[in-house]
Amino acid sequence: QVQLVESGGGLVQAGGSLTLSCAPSGSIFTVNSMGWYRQTPGKQRELVATITRGGVTNYQDSVKGRFTISRDTAKNTVYLQMNSLKPEDTAVYYCNADFLIDVTGTVSYDYWGQGTQVTVSS
Repeated sequence: QVQLVESGGGLVQAGGSLTLSCAPSGSIFTVNSMGWYRQTPGKQRELVATITRGGVTNYQDSVKGRFTISRDTAKNTVYLQMNSLKPEDTAVYYCNADFLIDVTGTVSYDYWGQGTQVTVSS
């Protein structure tokens, strides 16, 4: 079964940087739009950034100018470069694909990774 696997989370001081990666663990034929979302206990999961297959990006206002989303389409991998991190960025970050098609032709919609913890200390 295809899995989206996030990596790169950790503990960082305010003002520091981290880069998150998300890659499939199984065989994927193609992926449409991908994105990063985050969630804090007691809060709804919120959009951080998305990127289309053609490279068009969308960002939550609070991360504009600090975070950059990118992708390697050939590898079906998405990245989130996070700079100037703030304590309020602390959350579990989840990778998402709006839909993907595996090598058997099965289509999966709204597909999520398991999350990676980002903690920013003040």
